[in-house]
Amino acid sequence: MKIQVEPGEFTIEKALQEARLGRLQGKWDAAYIELQAGTYRLSQPIIIRPEDNNTKIVANGNVVISGGVRIEGWRKQGKLWVTNVPLWNGRPLEFRQLWVNGKKAVRARDVEDFEKMWRIRSVDKANETIYVPAASVKKILDVLYAEMVLHEMWCVANLRIKGIKMMGDSAAVTFHNPESHIHFMHPWPSPMVTTDGHNSAFYLTNAKELLDQPGEWFLDTKEQKVYYMPRQGEDMRTAEVEAPALETLLKVEGTPDQPVEYVNIEGVTFQYATWMRPSLQGHAPLQAGMYMIEAYKIKPKLSRPNGDHKLDNQGWVGRPAAAVSVNTAHDVSFKHCTLEHCASTALDYHKYIKGGEIVHCTFRDIGGTAIIAGSFSPEGYEAHLPYSPMDMREICTGLTISNNRIDDATNEDWGCIGIAAGFVRNIKILHNEISNVSYTGISMGWGWNQQTCAMANNLVKGNYIHHYARHMYDTAGIYTLGSQPHTFIEENVVSDIYTPSYVHDPNHWFYLYTDEGSSYITVRNNWTPSEKFLKNANGPGNTWENNGPMVPDSIKSKAGILP
Repeated sequence: MKIQVEPGEFTIEKALQEARLGRLQGKWDAAYIELQAGTYRLSQPIIIRPEDNNTKIVANGNVVISGGVRIEGWRKQGKLWVTNVPLWNGRPLEFRQLWVNGKKAVRARDVEDFEKMWRIRSVDKANETIYVPAASVKKILDVLYAEMVLHEMWCVANLRIKGIKMMGDSAAVTFHNPESHIHFMHPWPSPMVTTDGHNSAFYLTNAKELLDQPGEWFLDTKEQKVYYMPRQGEDMRTAEVEAPALETLLKVEGTPDQPVEYVNIEGVTFQYATWMRPSLQGHAPLQAGMYMIEAYKIKPKLSRPNGDHKLDNQGWVGRPAAAVSVNTAHDVSFKHCTLEHCASTALDYHKYIKGGEIVHCTFRDIGGTAIIAGSFSPEGYEAHLPYSPMDMREICTGLTISNNRIDDATNEDWGCIGIAAGFVRNIKILHNEISNVSYTGISMGWGWNQQTCAMANNLVKGNYIHHYARHMYDTAGIYTLGSQPHTFIEENVVSDIYTPSYVHDPNHWFYLYTDEGSSYITVRNNWTPSEKFLKNANGPGNTWENNGPMVPDSIKSKAGILP
């Protein structure tokens, strides 16, 4: 059955309903939904359910599914332009991102150049206080909702400022809960205070007092105004200004016993998705953008079985929102799609996943991770434990991620990844090109544990990763955690790492990095400019063969997207 759809708020939903009715009436088994060119603006996510099995959704022309709200009515006010906050679904819209003529604007901050960020002076964990230079906070002493974005080894924390107390040439800064409690309880990652000048860097944001550069904006939630300082050549009377309203644009959601099956989405662009958690609860990540919901230090350290080194902390994590979310699904695929202008994760294949493809898609201007696959420990399961659920259907298995272009991802949450795979089996990450990411290109595994668990039989092959680690170190082009029998990392090319001056250890970066518990992994025939690799607290069974600049051009030339 073929259904043609014209742009409209609920037209895709109505097409799915029409296809379901036809199935119930026995008229057809499969549906072909053809989306006509145009922008489909949403007021709620599109949800694909088991009733939609055997459905193909295809773009006919330039099809955009948008979670954005157009902001108009700008008027000049000195160097700034101002307008009223738009209503969305009957309420004033709150947002953390803004795009002007398709280019992301900068939420007002104290530095234009991150190389000029201030550095903290000391940390008082007992009193949940960070001491900073007094000059760094003098502009925001009376600001209600200012935030500190704090660089912490392999993550950044978004901390909502509660109070500032001036103390001579220093200032004591405290923060709101829950992030304050979580941030000062956990030991890793940690704000750095060193003797070599590499104290953790930070920047301040979300204050009108910091709005002083072209391309910056500020949302005044009290006065319900939006302020913007135009870039050269921008006329706000005619500019197309978008703010994101929805966190999730498309949700695929089945049940373990009735999964969504055989759904293909082709040629569609998804754009303008928000992520509001940092404004409401802050954001204190453990790693890869997975935020901590509880964490604390262990004294004395805990001995673990099977040769794992002693453990000094406990942590439980949550998962950030995604523009497109896939759960309990078999053979659900995205082909030739574009995901752009997303505040958090772009595309997330979480649990009860079997098969499916993400192929020839483009990911650009992503605030968090471009593609996430598999569980990164459920919220009720401690993050350092090996994960093997009784119902192994829960594990993401058989997914193929191939020939995708990822550029300018992780541009807000710097500790996120180009492609992040957690507890996964039999997945293939093949011939993707990943560039301009703030941290790691591809991360495979989770758990910091060498005990055999659900992870096995994964393949990372033929990827081209370059211009990575734009803001963070303790990183690599390709990074692994945990025991992953019969996993192969081969014939990839990793090159061109950034050199930010503010990282905690300027030498702690690598092309390939097998981290804690990595076991039974074969790393071979990967081209890198030098043999700068790390094998940290690895378990048994790893094999390294022929990695570095000696890898022949016949292998090197085949990495990246295939024609």
